[in-house]
Amino acid sequence: MKFDRAVEIVGFLVAVILLFSPQLAGAQERKNFYTLQRSISEAMENSYKVKAREERVDEATSVKKQARADFLPKLSTSYGYTRFNESGIRSNPLTGQLVTTSENYYNWTTSITQPLFTGFALLSTYRLAQLGIDQSELELAQERLDLALQVKQAYYNVLAADKAVEVAQKDVESRTSNANVARSFYSVGIIPINDLLKAEVELANSEQNLVKAESGAQVTRSAFNTVLARPMNEAVELEDILTYTPEKGTYEDYVKSALSDRPEIKILDVNLLQTDQQIRLAKSKYYPEVSLNYQYIKQGDTAAAEGGSPFLEPNAWQVTALLNWTFWDWGKTYYSAKEQESKKKEIIQTKADVEDGIRLQVKQALQDLDVAAKNVPTTIKAVEQAEENLRVNEERYKAQVTTITEVLDAQTLLTQARSNYYQALYDHNLARARLERALGTY
Repeated sequence: MKFDRAVEIVGFLVAVILLFSPQLAGAQERKNFYTLQRSISEAMENSYKVKAREERVDEATSVKKQARADFLPKLSTSYGYTRFNESGIRSNPLTGQLVTTSENYYNWTTSITQPLFTGFALLSTYRLAQLGIDQSELELAQERLDLALQVKQAYYNVLAADKAVEVAQKDVESRTSNANVARSFYSVGIIPINDLLKAEVELANSEQNLVKAESGAQVTRSAFNTVLARPMNEAVELEDILTYTPEKGTYEDYVKSALSDRPEIKILDVNLLQTDQQIRLAKSKYYPEVSLNYQYIKQGDTAAAEGGSPFLEPNAWQVTALLNWTFWDWGKTYYSAKEQESKKKEIIQTKADVEDGIRLQVKQALQDLDVAAKNVPTTIKAVEQAEENLRVNEERYKAQVTTITEVLDAQTLLTQARSNYYQALYDHNLARARLERALGTY
């Protein structure tokens, strides 16, 4: 009975292992299986460049907080000691009046300074800091758009490389079959040795092409892993999305959307607002600066600066309203403002140039999509025709009504037709990715 019970337990454990082992293997396989969306998401999460741009946003936020602090009163303190060679009559540090002091003089001053008017300089500086955050966030968005395009390119490169391997494998299989038929014919004296050698040479060439294709597939996977900041040699399998879907939309609508959504345009708009604030900041020198200062002073002839002395009050306070105005600087303020006005005009010209570049990018992407739209159907038809051509030539060769050269040429045509078909699909998907980048989306 104990033996039977032990057998039941072992059997149950084996069943559990067999039940969960495929799931564990499947989980590991799914870990390395990537869709395009997962690839983009992981790249966004891991990218060093994106993380650096995020730090730029934090930096700009800190700059804004610094600018905001300039509106608030500043508190400071100072402590000093002066040793005179002898007591005597000298100027009072507080009033400037002549008083009699002892040899030791200790002073502890606490000050509060509040700016009242700076010619709008503080407001302009604060607004510039706010615009700096806007610019950093837009640059982050631009970095993400560029990264998404890089991911798509790497993704499609892997798929295209896998298709190249698939085409090379079919080519090897077909040429292996042709070589086997040629060997059979040669062994019974139906064909000469040179026909057999042609088949074997073509087979050797196709095997070399397969090795190159497999190597290329590994390189594209390493490039894909690099874009996603994964270990370079990590295994990866991608969802095949090399498909053809006709693009709908007009050039005018796409350009309108691109000029509205592209972060490059928005960054230049922010730059224009920044130059407006820079002009205002430069012109703030035309105005006087007004501030209010309060001081509380403790003084005496002891290190604690307490108790005063026979000649000094122990403590005192004073409030000072200060106006500082540089009303003549030989045109420095004027030309500083002119400099910023020239920068604004420069940005306006740059924006016009960028807009033209965006129009060209949209046009190029649509042209590439149009070429793909015309090439995909023709390459599909070419593959069908090449397959039929190879079938007919193989049948004719088996019947010995044609030569091995015709069969080998037909196989070459089929391999090229298959490569052209997958290349057309790749070009179509890549053109769509570039159109999305041109539109400022991903």
